[in-house]
This record gives sequence, C-alpha cells and structure tokens, in this order.
Amino acid sequence: MILNRRRLLSDRARLGQWGERRCERFLRDKGLRTLIRNYSCKVGELDLVMVDPEGTLVFVEVRSRTDEQFTPVEATVNSAKRQRVANAARWFIAAHRIEERPLRFDVITLILGHRGPPQIRHYENAFVP
Repeated sequence: MILNRRRLLSDRARLGQWGERRCERFLRDKGLRTLIRNYSCKVGELDLVMVDPEGTLVFVEVRSRTDEQFTPVEATVNSAKRQRVANAARWFIAAHRIEERPLRFDVITLILGHRGPPQIRHYENAFVP
C-alpha cells in the first residue's frame, strides 16, 4: 500500500484502519498468526486476536496517531480501556471454548508523523486484567 500521508493525517478513521493493517503485518513478520480482526461483541471489541509461535492467544490493542504532541500514545490505553478489552477477551474465549490456552494482552502503537517512516512500538504483555 502506498502511503498517502496527507490523506491519513486528515482522516482519523482512515489512519486507524491503515494503522491496524500495518501493525498486523508487523506482528505477522514477528511470527504471529492472525485469528480474527475487529472482533465485536456486546461488551466491547478487540482490534486483533492472534496466536504467537508458542501457541499463546494474543489480544492486541492497536493505537494509531498522527503524533504524540499532547500525550504518549501508550497512555491512551487507560484502565477503562484495558477493562473493556479484558471483558471482550473473556467473551471471545467463552464463545470459542478455548479456556485452556495461555493468553496475553499486547499493545502496539503506530505514530505516523509528518515525515519519515511510521514508528511502530510493540509492548508484549502490556497489561494483566
């Protein structure tokens, strides 16, 4: 995909979708396998559900921003957001009857910036519900 920075900087929804695809590709390059994208249930949503090479179920919260002028991107994953992600993960686990698998919660951030390549930071085991 060709990066149209001006278009992404002006459209938050487009930046979010592009960022999720870019982060998913980054994680696949690290050996993770995608199970589902944008899982939604009545208690919340999960950006990505993946499996690492050891078989651990990985629930990934993706945050895409144009810059970090006012706050670090990681700070946007506050306790309320972590709780919503954990609730959606519990729902996913119960719905798919996969209670016995090891799991973790990761956060991956993408900062587009106004020039240069996007910055991607991956925080494995970023939080424990």
